[in-house]
Formats: sequence, structure tokens, C-alpha cells
Amino acid sequence: MTATLTPAARLYDPRLRAMTVGSVALVSLLAFEALAVGTAMPTVARALDGLGLYALAFGGSFAAGVLAMVLSGIWCDARGPRAPMWGGVGLFVVGLLVAGSADAMGTLVVGRAVQGFGSGLLSVALYAVVGQAYPEELRRRVFAAFAAAWVVPSLVGPAVAGLIVEHLGWRWVFLAVPVVALPAVLLVESGLRTLDRPKPAGPPAGAVARIGWAAGAGVSAALLHHGGQQRGALAVILVAASLAGLGVCAPRLLPAGFLRAARGLPTVVGLRGLAAAAFAGAEVVIPLMLSRQRGFSPTAAGLVLTVGALSWAMGSWTQGRLPAPRSSATLPRSGLACVAVGTATVALAVWPTVPVAVGVAGWAVAGLGMGLAYPSLSVLTLALSAPGEQGRNSSSLQLADSLFTATVLALTGAVLAAGTAPGPAGYAGTLAVAVACALLGALLAGRVVPTGGRPA
Repeated sequence: MTATLTPAARLYDPRLRAMTVGSVALVSLLAFEALAVGTAMPTVARALDGLGLYALAFGGSFAAGVLAMVLSGIWCDARGPRAPMWGGVGLFVVGLLVAGSADAMGTLVVGRAVQGFGSGLLSVALYAVVGQAYPEELRRRVFAAFAAAWVVPSLVGPAVAGLIVEHLGWRWVFLAVPVVALPAVLLVESGLRTLDRPKPAGPPAGAVARIGWAAGAGVSAALLHHGGQQRGALAVILVAASLAGLGVCAPRLLPAGFLRAARGLPTVVGLRGLAAAAFAGAEVVIPLMLSRQRGFSPTAAGLVLTVGALSWAMGSWTQGRLPAPRSSATLPRSGLACVAVGTATVALAVWPTVPVAVGVAGWAVAGLGMGLAYPSLSVLTLALSAPGEQGRNSSSLQLADSLFTATVLALTGAVLAAGTAPGPAGYAGTLAVAVACALLGALLAGRVVPTGGRPA
């Protein structure tokens, strides 16, 4: 499928404006719901007397999303992104309506799983839209806009969700979003009409097996999430079994050569997972460390995370307007190096003699690095993908993001829960893991350049 747009088109050119606005709006909705649900869930669990299913409300959604990403990649490559986009929005909305109207926790868990499945379909379809509708020179700016679409929800999502829960009721955290989703997808649809229609194709060889491996990876990741919240022997058993499941399933969902960091796409996908794991692993530790070690209020600790979100947006904006670097490894390497240096600087704040401002500055550097690395890795994935592989490779990119993050967060939770109360050694250890992930990514970044030079 080829776009009918000229290479000189601008991001908000009349031919692209509606599609760009709609795509960014859909990303914002996915971001808001991901952040808002975490704020509302304690109230939901109390209201529905469902504390026993609390973890499953998150793990089930995550597992469904992993399976949906693989399905969406296969679907996009066979039929184009239009059908999976509409299917994703439809299931996302249905899941929200089921969750918002639930009168039992079990029903809400089902709604969350349907919502997660829709999110997985939609997120991959939006990447395929970028690959097929936008000229290559605009893709860095599109992905910068996607990154910015996470910033406002990051800043105001939890607070808005809290106000909704307090004044309107928790159900409206789920029921309000569908009102905006339909107009947003209609804007994207208006742009998709300008594209050539792909010839219908059957699923590629191995699609059924790939779906089976995705189901296994999703269940393993959900079990890992649950195991990371347990204590004692049960936690060890669940985490070990989950890691074994991921070790078997995940490599079969990612590009061949992923485990040995083969040049080109395998390394690009691996770097995305390492970057996501590094940032998320540090992000969950920082508020806990600041509140317990430095006496910060929840609001003050949250403002430190806001610094990282804002600098991430600034890094995304910057990379979208820089001239194309001579080497496609430059932005990923620079970004991951910033994440490593910034997170290591945050770790210094474990010691009381180090001013907190040093840690805050470090987190700003880490956020800047994510802004440089994330969109550039998305652009490289599309550049290294043949037209019939953009869906599959986009799903691999997002799978690496999700599975690496789930693994590091579960292990972080297990480390922090190992003692009676987390201490400086625990915080430093978990932050060291995050630094190691980012540093490994920076060292491997040169391998994003495939054999024979930069991607076409």
C-alpha cells in the first residue's frame, strides 16, 4: 500500500491535518485511561468488594493487550490498518462500557480485558498508519506528537481521575472516554480514505503459531505481575515460572536474532525494550524513595515525576526538528546514554548528604534521553520494514516495550517487598538495574545500522 501524499507535505497540511489530530487524540485517550484507572482502582475494589481480583484487573488487561498486539500486526500486514483500528476502538469502547457499568468485580475484570485487547489492536494500527500515510521525513515529528500526547495525561490524568471519582463517581472514569473516542477515529478515517487500498491477503505462514506464543507470553507476563506483588516462597515460585514462560515465548514473537542483538531491526526492538524497562524501573522507585528517605509528600514526589514527563516531551520535540543525523545510531545512543547518566544521578539522592535537586536534575536528563530515543527507534522500525511487514514489526516493537517493562517492574517489586521495609540499599539496587539496562542499550546502539549502511 502506498501513500498518495507528496514528500513535501507538512504534518498539519490539509491532507494530513485530520489524520494527525485524530491519531494524537486516540493516543491521548489510551494514555489517560492507562493512568486514570490506576487512580480509580482502589475505590473500585472497595465499592465492588473485589480486592481479591485487584491484581487481575491489571494483569488481565495486560495479557489481552499482548495477544492483541500480535493479532493487530498480522491483520495490518494482510488488510491494512483501517480494520484493526476500527476493531481496536470498538473493543476499547465496549470494554470501558462493561467496566463502567459493572456491578461485580468479576465483570469489571472482563471489561478491563476487553479494553486491553482493544488498546493493543489500536496501538499497533496507529503505528501502521504512520508507516503507510506519512512521508518518511515526517515520521519523527509524528512520533514526537505521540510522545507529547502522553504528557498532558501524565500531568493531569491522575488528578482529574481523582476529582471524577470524588465528585461524579468512579464509573465515569470509564464511561466518559467513549464520548471522545468516536470523533477521534472518524478524523483518522478521513485521512485513510486517501490511501491506496491493499489487496486482501491471507495470514502469513506461522501466524497461528505466533498467536499461540503471544497468548503464552501474555499469561506469563500477567502471572509475573501478580507474583511480583506476593511475598515469600509463593513470590519466588510465581516469578520463576513466569520468567521461564517469557523466556520460551517472547523470543518467538520478536525479530530473529533478537537475543544476540543482530544488526538492524533485532537491535532496534531490543533497544526499545531496554529503554522502556530502564525508565519505568526508575520511575516506580523514585516516589517511594523520596517519600521514605526524604520525607516528601505524595504531591511533591509526583512533581518530580512531572519533571521527567516534561523533559521527555522536550526531547521528543527536539529530535523531531533536528536535521537527519549522519548515522541512524546517533539519536538512540545519545538518548540511552542520557537515561543511564540521568538515572545514575537520581540514585545519588539515596544518600542524605546529596541535595534532592541533584536527583531532580538527573531525572530531567533521563526524560530528555527518552524523548530522543523513543521516537527515533519507532522511525527506524518503519524504515527497516518492508510494506508488508510494518504491522508485524510495529507489534514486535511494542511487545518488547511491554514485556521488558513488565519483567523489570515485577522484579523491582519483588526486591522492594523482600524486606520489612525498603531501605537505601534496595533503592540503590533497583536503580542500578535501570542504569544497567540503559547503559547496555547505549553500548549496543551502533548495531541499529544494518549490514551495508543506514536503512533506506
